[in-house]
Amino acid sequence: MSFFKVNHRSTRSKARLGTITTDHGVVQTPAFVPVGTKGTIKGLTQEQIKDLTIQLSFVNTYHLVTHPGVDVLQKAGGVHALAKYSIPLMSDSGGFQVFSLALRQKEQRKARVRGEEEPLVEKIDENGVIFRSVYDGQKIIFTPETSMDFQVAIGADINMAFDECTYYPATHEYTEKAMNRTHEWLKRCITHRELEAKNPTNHQSLATNHQFLYGIIQGGTFEDLRKKSAEFVVAQNTPGIAIGGVSVGETKEEMRSQVKWVAPYLPNDRPVHLLGVGQVDDIVDLVTQGIDTFDCVEPTRVARMGIAYQTQAVLAYLEGNRGSYELDVNKAVYKSDLTPLDEKCNCSTCVNYSKAYLHHLFKQRELLGYTLLSYHNLSVMERLLQEIRVQIGNDLI
Repeated sequence: MSFFKVNHRSTRSKARLGTITTDHGVVQTPAFVPVGTKGTIKGLTQEQIKDLTIQLSFVNTYHLVTHPGVDVLQKAGGVHALAKYSIPLMSDSGGFQVFSLALRQKEQRKARVRGEEEPLVEKIDENGVIFRSVYDGQKIIFTPETSMDFQVAIGADINMAFDECTYYPATHEYTEKAMNRTHEWLKRCITHRELEAKNPTNHQSLATNHQFLYGIIQGGTFEDLRKKSAEFVVAQNTPGIAIGGVSVGETKEEMRSQVKWVAPYLPNDRPVHLLGVGQVDDIVDLVTQGIDTFDCVEPTRVARMGIAYQTQAVLAYLEGNRGSYELDVNKAVYKSDLTPLDEKCNCSTCVNYSKAYLHHLFKQRELLGYTLLSYHNLSVMERLLQEIRVQIGNDLI
């Protein structure tokens, strides 16, 4: 199977059109990847996901291993079968939880186990990480090898190598140590995946015959480390490359710098994913640096707060007009506004429901409101990416 093909390269930037081919379908890139951390894009059914023409979604290994657990995933034949996903999936390795759960500890939000306070991240060393489940406090050991086994059981089409996502602002010394650890873990992930391919164990998922591993570039906010990491990770020749450790507290300017530092090192013949980044301005700016896929929780997260994207304002970003593109249906001004949520959008939410009705749903905390706005916001994101692909094809980006 040919995993990735570049179909067109822009004459104006590093932007490109490509196709990612998986057992569960083909992804046209650049693409936005909605986050479905626990095996669900919050608030949406699989039928709605299909209707939105979402191409690829993102699930999280740590959360799926803690619940429903590897045994259930294996019995079901992977998360595709369990959740009835019909689209390709991408899985995180659990490495991001090194950062996010440790941050919870730092803020003194700790897991309560049998009436005692226990740290969520118990230990990080060269072998791996010992976590505690956020659900029941049980210890979970993540090593490069177990992360690979867990992701095989999950059955996502694209897997991430186990890495350490450093906190912000980490020192140069600690960031370098974490980067070197990430590099060693990547080599172990590759070795374990190669051995597993030759001698499948009971971890083997029934969900997919082909799972493609991405190495992750780290290095924090330090230019020398980012370049060093990019050189190392790209040289390992994994099927894809991801850029990690961004959007963890640094400014947008710092995040963009981290991407620009590594852009010259990115491969021409393999897909590149930017982890945890996907606001409208991020996507518009960073496709020009050769980024093919973006994952982000924001469209559905803000939807659950009553924030609706506005199509015309979002598409205006492609023309350099960068104003607000959010409408807050909670505002009293919309209480009796019977006009569509977004007159430039033809999604089912906008065709069928008014601002007044959505205002009512959110004021009454009706769950339908979360679904309708999540559906709409993802529809707008799909429209944006479709237009980006058209513009790249016409060498306008």
